[in-house]
Amino acid sequence: MAEILCSTGTMIGRPNGRDYRLLGKYASQLHCDGFEFMMYSTWYEKIEELTEYIKGLGLHIPVVHAQKGIGEKISIGGEENFAEAYRHFELNCMLAKDIGALKLVMHLWDGRPSDQQFFNNVKAYPVLRNIAEKYEVDLLVENVVCNQKDPLTHMCELVKKYPDIHFVFDTKMAAFHSQLKKLYEPEYAWLWKEGHIRHYHVNDYGGGHMDWTNLRTLPIGKGHIDFARFFEYIGEIGYDGTYTVEATAFDEMGAVDIDMLNDQFRKIRNYLEK
Repeated sequence: MAEILCSTGTMIGRPNGRDYRLLGKYASQLHCDGFEFMMYSTWYEKIEELTEYIKGLGLHIPVVHAQKGIGEKISIGGEENFAEAYRHFELNCMLAKDIGALKLVMHLWDGRPSDQQFFNNVKAYPVLRNIAEKYEVDLLVENVVCNQKDPLTHMCELVKKYPDIHFVFDTKMAAFHSQLKKLYEPEYAWLWKEGHIRHYHVNDYGGGHMDWTNLRTLPIGKGHIDFARFFEYIGEIGYDGTYTVEATAFDEMGAVDIDMLNDQFRKIRNYLEK
């Protein structure tokens, strides 16, 4: 049964002080099936307090998005960066297990270093997966934007080296690299049809090919992605899992547009019902 999730990152960000208690304020107003909890670096020092608060809400949170900076540390490389990345990653896994999540989304490469030293990211993956398995969460590597090659190339490289690797596929990230249509090509069908993709981030994109000035996470309908074709194909391959909405819903003052988020859930349900 498909589930439409809302990323907590849509509501919680710098303008409202990254206050995780806002989840308790807004959750009941959102017409989603559950949440993808986004971890921030500023929360590590209070992770026990955060964990207890989130558990106390009693929400359905099947997915956690690991703190993005972990991937940047790995991309930079070096003994100290690897050690800190693994330590922080374990805290993310611990959080995921404690709040009942079964999937953990990760940017294996990230930030300005991105995929410039991809051998570092390849080297780190089995260590990360071993940690994730210890906490009984499914590690999902995201098709994050690249500044050297492209996500699909790296996904194929990773599958060759680690045949049972799992991914999360982000529509915006794919569109940024003009790779969304490759999703439908027979050449890459094995990636999707053999179960490597375990989760989808459903976001729109309004820029051109590798248009860094327009790398914004837009609501469905505010960019140029053909979501009718996307959901048609997803239906054809028999996917019936989780989707997450990540479109930024807070303004510069931190106020959250609940109506916009609920409209996103409605649009996705309409696509899924066709």
